[in-house]
Amino acid sequence: MLLMHDVRKKTIWQMVGEWLRRIDIPMLLGLLTLMGGSLLILRSAGSSDEGILMRQTLRFAASFGVLLAIVAIPPRYIRRLTAPAYWLTLILLVLVLLLGSKAGGAQRWLNIGIARIQPSELAKLTIPLMVAWLVTVRVAVPGIGSVILALLIIAVPGLLILMEPDLGTALLVSASGFITLFLAGMPRWIMLVGGALAAIALPLFWMFGIKDYQRDRVLTLFNPEADPFGNGYHIIQSKIAIGSGGLFGKGYMQGTQSQLEFLPESSTDFIFAVIAEETGLIGVGVLLICYGLIIARGLYLALHLSDRFARIMVASILLTLFINVFVNIGMVSGILPVVGLPLAMISYGGSSILSLMAGFALAMNLAGGFRENQDEEHL
Repeated sequence: MLLMHDVRKKTIWQMVGEWLRRIDIPMLLGLLTLMGGSLLILRSAGSSDEGILMRQTLRFAASFGVLLAIVAIPPRYIRRLTAPAYWLTLILLVLVLLLGSKAGGAQRWLNIGIARIQPSELAKLTIPLMVAWLVTVRVAVPGIGSVILALLIIAVPGLLILMEPDLGTALLVSASGFITLFLAGMPRWIMLVGGALAAIALPLFWMFGIKDYQRDRVLTLFNPEADPFGNGYHIIQSKIAIGSGGLFGKGYMQGTQSQLEFLPESSTDFIFAVIAEETGLIGVGVLLICYGLIIARGLYLALHLSDRFARIMVASILLTLFINVFVNIGMVSGILPVVGLPLAMISYGGSSILSLMAGFALAMNLAGGFRENQDEEHL
């Protein structure tokens, strides 16, 4: 009996050890650094809201619990759970359109009693997962049939999200699916034909695919001064904040645009402008280096994986993070239209943080789990 107990105890500790080994320490340190930076800048950007730090801290704690839970899943089960997770996402997106709660003119959330969830955030993971599963069923590179099916997998949830309306998230989840297709080795001729068809369809999308206010945002990009107190207000105030930060910034909690509340959405979509104003080019550089190190670490892990599904997914998750950061900074800086996309791991929010941490957990799980299998095969 004692021997059986020792064997059982040893087995449990082995499982815990395998679980902990899947957590990538360099990536985790980068994420913790971003969390700390988020709390610091939110104290300044959201100074009029006394509970903002406590709520953000609780969300970070919950997201860390999500990370631990996902990392604990044996990597071989990830592929099996892909299709059910994708169909669940579609069901939730339909429920949002039918029963979702509205806020700010958009219907993006489901009220489940204790909290509100945003199913479009789940699509950021389930779409690339489903596409990666599809294109790795066979060893060969995806052919025209697989590409068409993958485009349907991307288009259906993308259109549902666009109907909420949420153009920023719709573009991001679509981009995550296209990145996965690209990483799978989609033939060049298919990409060229697809690019040509997209260029042809762009005028139709401009006329019928987006709402009037979204069209106005795009036009405002080229001349925000034409409507300085309307559509151009966000971009003008954001550019003032970024430009006034200079090299070293005005100092912590000394930014006039945010402290005097000239800058709208200073704790969410436009938080980068607060960082630039208060910490200057130095602070912005540190933030970008932190993002760069996390992305580089993820791509390094992906390059050292022999399993095609794991390699594609890990790289897709980190490249999607790059697009998220690039689009947010681009729109805040006035080089891209305002699409309502938060700055990853920095902006105040719940659903976006949970989906991001779930993505990082998935990357760690697949990278660590399949790396263990490679090491066992070499022994």
